[in-house]
Amino acid sequence: MAAAVLEKLLPDLEVVEAEAGWDCFTRHGSAVPERTLESLLECGAGLFGAVSSPAGRVEGYRSAILTLRQKAGLYVNVRPVRSWPQVSPRPDVDLVVVRENSEGLYVGIERLDATGIAIAECHVSRAASERLAAKARAIAELRQSRRITIVHKANVLPLTGGLFRDSVRDVLINSGFGALVDERLVDVAALDLVAGPERFDVIVTSNLFGDILSDLASHWCGGLGMAPSLNWGDGVALAEPVHGSAPDIAGTGQANPIAAILSVALLLRYHWRKPELAERVERAVEAVLSELPLDGLGSRTTTELERAILEHL
Repeated sequence: MAAAVLEKLLPDLEVVEAEAGWDCFTRHGSAVPERTLESLLECGAGLFGAVSSPAGRVEGYRSAILTLRQKAGLYVNVRPVRSWPQVSPRPDVDLVVVRENSEGLYVGIERLDATGIAIAECHVSRAASERLAAKARAIAELRQSRRITIVHKANVLPLTGGLFRDSVRDVLINSGFGALVDERLVDVAALDLVAGPERFDVIVTSNLFGDILSDLASHWCGGLGMAPSLNWGDGVALAEPVHGSAPDIAGTGQANPIAAILSVALLLRYHWRKPELAERVERAVEAVLSELPLDGLGSRTTTELERAILEHL
């Protein structure tokens, strides 16, 4: 669906399909075959579909999207949340969560010690925090932001949380953004996202906190079916709808394609630097949502939504 939007906007685009995910692991013993990683790096951009993962630990399995983020150097995750006609419960929300994408607890290093205690390592480096801040600065410039909020838990985790906060803050202040920078403890940020999401513009935070806060904030854009994201590195990017897979409705026409389509807009805006095309996609989505009947998205099939968006393009 999202690929069709790209092909309409960029008629010379070549689309290369590649395998990843749990089904791929069961067939080939790898959630991300080497050829898939090579294809992404050769193309320089990709669109990640919703894939399933096992609920528990499976020997040899590693999440496909985490593997791609780390091996392809996709060190930032961009997750915007904005109000949309008819599907959003609040009219004036327009924020973006800029999430560190390569470190934190998501490095996936866990062990069980001799006493039966399960231990997970949390990695935070100045280099990764600074390159995140540089991307956040670029996004803030494009958005002409009024505020950049650093979210952390340095009061409880002074080494990891403190290093993250200080590294990000130093980059932003040294870049001339000092007057725009504030900070929140993650629990306070969660409350503020529920009580007053309009207060936020750009949120810069760590891997785990960014994952949770962006899902929480997606309530204001109409839920996870409306929530896009972009995994972004240097010279390579992977658009990814935030929602997971829904095998129970596969083939029924009930899946909402808008998160994937809006993820394409992020690819256009930030990676390919084609903001005018990104705006065309977003305007088309807005127009289709404005035309929905009173019963909302539930009355439109996946194909009908896709066709309507393509027509507005």
